[in-house]
Amino acid sequence: MNASDTSLLEAVAGLATAPLATIAQRLREATLPYLGSSALVIFTEDCTGRPQKKAGDESIISRVSIAELDLIRASLSAASEGLPGGRWQGNTVLGGKEHPVLALSSPSNALLVLADPQPLPDPIRHEAADRMLRYLWTLAAERIREKVADAPPSYLIESRAASAERVRVTAELVDHHSTTLETLLAALRSPALSDDAARKSATDVAARALVGLRTLSDRTTDLVEEPVATAFQRLREDLKPLMNFSGIDVQFIEPPVNGRALPGEVAHAARAIVRGLVLAMVDQAGVRRIRTQWDCDGENLLVNVRDDGPGERSAAAPAMARLAQRVEALDGSMSVEVMPGWGADVAISLPLDPPARPLADVADWKLGDRELEVLQLLAAGQRNRAIAAKLHISENTVKFHLRNIYRKVGATSRTEAIAMAHSNGVR
Repeated sequence: MNASDTSLLEAVAGLATAPLATIAQRLREATLPYLGSSALVIFTEDCTGRPQKKAGDESIISRVSIAELDLIRASLSAASEGLPGGRWQGNTVLGGKEHPVLALSSPSNALLVLADPQPLPDPIRHEAADRMLRYLWTLAAERIREKVADAPPSYLIESRAASAERVRVTAELVDHHSTTLETLLAALRSPALSDDAARKSATDVAARALVGLRTLSDRTTDLVEEPVATAFQRLREDLKPLMNFSGIDVQFIEPPVNGRALPGEVAHAARAIVRGLVLAMVDQAGVRRIRTQWDCDGENLLVNVRDDGPGERSAAAPAMARLAQRVEALDGSMSVEVMPGWGADVAISLPLDPPARPLADVADWKLGDRELEVLQLLAAGQRNRAIAAKLHISENTVKFHLRNIYRKVGATSRTEAIAMAHSNGVR
């Protein structure tokens, strides 16, 4: 085995075991021998709290927006006619500036964007490198999907907190700019203004800005939650290959179309759990029919999966036990009723609201007076520069205090610290 083979195996092993926080950096390191790039961005709606995972040039990854990634995804979808595994290459805005980019999709609908791609000059090696890039990206996308499906309660709490914070910030921006633009429209439409041409031009510009803001707000909401009917349709798409090639009749009982929207991580985990149940049931002799049903009672997603097999899959079976752990990660419940000779009936309830975090006494955090002031401003939504200005200290000092705060409260990120502060009455 030569050095390049060893490096490839190490890269594959690194991707296969990478935590979500480092997946983008691991993927970039793995792909650089096959395709150089200045920055790598992963956009996945499976992670509602952190849909972007980035590595590379800080001037790009710190400024890239969901709107830019949506435009790239639209170009990719058009080029590949919406089929999974598509590819698109061209010039587009990324991080506020135009760059040549290469975009790849995945079967899980995740998006990979490479800025300033630099392919190998040898056409033969370039073709092999392109296949390797596709393989590494597929592996990373599946790793993300797997990690989110098996997420522990702490990740789910943080994910929901991040989602809620993003909705709050976006809503504030929409309200602020909508008021400004609506005032501008009212003034420009006033009959007291005589320059019709200027008024029409300004009205058109303002109207487009309003549409853009509303679209951004809707897009953010789409990332945070998913209509129950849409989530169920995605499950049907996931199970299509099984329906087409196994000869088993997989029946779907549609949920009410007006049911409460599902938090993104609940929708994703529910699909993963049902896929696992169906595969466990198929792995029995004599199964001819599986019925899947979703419902929503306003507080819980109710899932029922039933087969007509020999009834061999009890709750103690390894495959079923793993699925039960996924359910418990969402603070849900799962019951398995086995009827020998008649099949198994699995009922799952997943709460739509996050599990409550046990309250801590703020005094137990042992924060200093200045640290508590910084935490209060952080919880109020202030950025580092604003905190520094209010407290008459430098931004580096703010960062120093934040590191100490994270350590003392047991937070791993800014968002989690804000969520913990809010849950303990710090405003």
